[in-house]
Amino acid sequence: MKLLGLVATLTLILDQLSKWLVVHVMSLAQKGEIAVFPPFLQFRMAWNYGINFGLLSGERDATRWVLIAVAVGIVLLVLGWLRRDPPGRLGFVSAGLLIGGAVGNVIDRILYGAVADFLNMSCCGIDNPFAFNVADIAIFAGAIGLVLFSGQGEDAKSAEDGGSGSSGKNGS
Repeated sequence: MKLLGLVATLTLILDQLSKWLVVHVMSLAQKGEIAVFPPFLQFRMAWNYGINFGLLSGERDATRWVLIAVAVGIVLLVLGWLRRDPPGRLGFVSAGLLIGGAVGNVIDRILYGAVADFLNMSCCGIDNPFAFNVADIAIFAGAIGLVLFSGQGEDAKSAEDGGSGSSGKNGS
């Protein structure tokens, strides 16, 4: 669980630091858009009041608190699941990414009333209208990692026990 806490903390710091730099120091909220590595990467300010791609952004205040509650609930469910069935190292890293990202977006909703999205990637003549942030990347990577690596805790323990899956004694 220490690894989970470390990864979650580092993810949260990176997310909030990147948002602070882009929104406040670089004044993206006022500029709207900054070309970083055109046409592939731009900073494009987007306040997301809903979920992915602005879905459910109608009733802003109600949606804000519902989404905060959902994010906190997911974090608590993941922590409970990890306590019940601890994964291997990569599972804890994945959970740390997911939790750090979720907490980062919750902080945005509390501070700003919306999530600060600013990364916009386009390519090959396709102008992507959507933006995302470091927390979104971490949540996505963490969720995929949990799917891929969640069962490795028992496998690793079984391998250490000599494949017996019990106390490590092989009946000799």
